[in-house]
Amino acid sequence: MKITGLDAIMKKTEQMSKFAREIDGELASVSFDPSDPASIEAALQKISDAIDDKTRSYERNDWIQNLAGQLKEQARNSILEKAAAARIGK
Repeated sequence: MKITGLDAIMKKTEQMSKFAREIDGELASVSFDPSDPASIEAALQKISDAIDDKTRSYERNDWIQNLAGQLKEQARNSILEKAAAARIGK
């Protein structure tokens, strides 16, 4: 039996490792007015753009693109939760 495709997996793994090092730490600094939907939306867009910038050179790596989608969703949820908490005075 011949196993094929390991080169592609090795390349994806190396790229994922490099990407993980690149995003380790702060991706972007965002601030927003929790009572202003436009300000919240601008913060969401800024973090999404920052993630897109980091993943631009990995557009063909589906592992990284999937991770980027998860990072965007986590960032979105975090911003929305912080905005909601600020509005109710937490």
